This record gives sequence, structure tokens and C-alpha cells, in this order.
Amino acid sequence: MNVFCIGDVIGTVGAEYLRSRLPSFKRDKHIDAVIANGENSADTNGITPNSAEYLLNCGVDVITTGNHSFQRKESYPLYEREGPVIRPANYPSKAPGVGSYVIDLGRTRIRVINMMGTVGMNPVLDCPFDTADRLLAACDEKIIIMDLHAEATAEKRALAGYLDGRISAMFGTHTHVQTADEQILPGGTGFITDVGMTGPVNSVIGVQVEAAIEKMRTKIPVRLHYAEGPCMLNGVIFTIDEKTGKTTAVERIKI
Repeated sequence: MNVFCIGDVIGTVGAEYLRSRLPSFKRDKHIDAVIANGENSADTNGITPNSAEYLLNCGVDVITTGNHSFQRKESYPLYEREGPVIRPANYPSKAPGVGSYVIDLGRTRIRVINMMGTVGMNPVLDCPFDTADRLLAACDEKIIIMDLHAEATAEKRALAGYLDGRISAMFGTHTHVQTADEQILPGGTGFITDVGMTGPVNSVIGVQVEAAIEKMRTKIPVRLHYAEGPCMLNGVIFTIDEKTGKTTAVERIKI
């Protein structure tokens, strides 16, 4: 089976570009399931019921999030539904929502887990290594895919190594910059450090270039708006053996 994992969708401009490309891409590449990070899918960042619905109507099966999960209060009801919009599993248990969701394809089930790193991000979250152990102990699905929303490349690779052979694949999100290290680890787990973003090419990780420059030069707060113009779609296809749950091929996508 082929599972397409899509990098952070940036605002309306990224969502519209995704909608223009995803249906035909799924047909051409024989995609069975789609996972997309949507924590920046609302304009100016965060996620809203409208932006989530738009992504799901595009053909996305599960929306993962990250440090902007609760940026907007109007997003809270999304998580109370217990899927298909999920937040990092290592948030405190009292936070709305859950950290995993099952895509039921009939012939097989895919467990999608959302996790967030703590290095350079929010260290008060539960340890992602320990949280993964707890979740996997309760999983009976053969195919398990994790979105690790994290800043540090080393943390992403370390957790992938820790879970190698125990999950089918892991893709990193958050930096919005696609890495060129797609691989299959020794235990059969597919991996890429960061899958990138779906949004405006002429931008600073999705934000208007001029605004980003002003913020970095002045060190004072600046209202950041998403850029417009031509877009790109970043993602990765994991081909997974349904009998073993192991990844057999990884294809990095940049449209």
C-alpha cells in the first residue's frame, strides 16, 4: 500500500494548491491513504474548523498538528471529536483531543500517531520516547505511521532509531524545509527528517519575506502574514507491506 504524507499546509494559499493537485496525484500514484499536517492551515497560523474541513474535502484522511494545535480557541471542538484531527500525543491528558487515529480501509487499518519534540520547543511536554512506548503497547495495528513535529533533526532521527522495527514509518514536520535523507532504517521503518511544507515558494517558510526580514533585523514584534504566489507541495510516499507492516520503498515528493 502507498501512504502519502504531506508537509505543513500553509494557509488558504497552500490549501487551495493542495486541492488543485491532490486528487490527480492520488490516482496517478495509487495512493491508499493521505496524512497532512494542518496546524498552519488557517491564515496567520493555527487551524480552524473551516480550514480542517477544507483539507478533509481535498482527500486528506488524517490531519496532524503540533505546537500551534491550540493557537485558536475555535479549534478546540475539532479535537473533542477524537479524530480525524489529532494533536500531539505527549500533550497533558487534560488537553482536548487525542494523539492518534485509525484509518480503516476495510482490508487493513492504519494507526496514525502525532508526537511533538521537546528539544528547542516545549520541554514540559511528556517525553516522546516514553509516550511512544505507552501508545505502542496498546496498539494492535500492523501499520503504524508517526508525524513527529519537532525542531531538532537529531531528536527526530534518534526517536526514529528508537522505534525502528516497531512502527512502519516516521516523517518529521515543523521546520517547513524538506530534507533529502529519505531512507528505510535497518528494522524496516521508513523515515525522513522533515517532509517540508505545502505553500508559497517565494516566502520564509510560508511567511512574507519582507515581514520576516523586518522581524529578524529589528527584534521587535511584527505581524506575520502568509505569502502569496506560486506554490509547492512537499511530501513523501511510504510503500508499506500490509502483511509485515514494514516499509519497502520511500519516495520524496516535491511538486
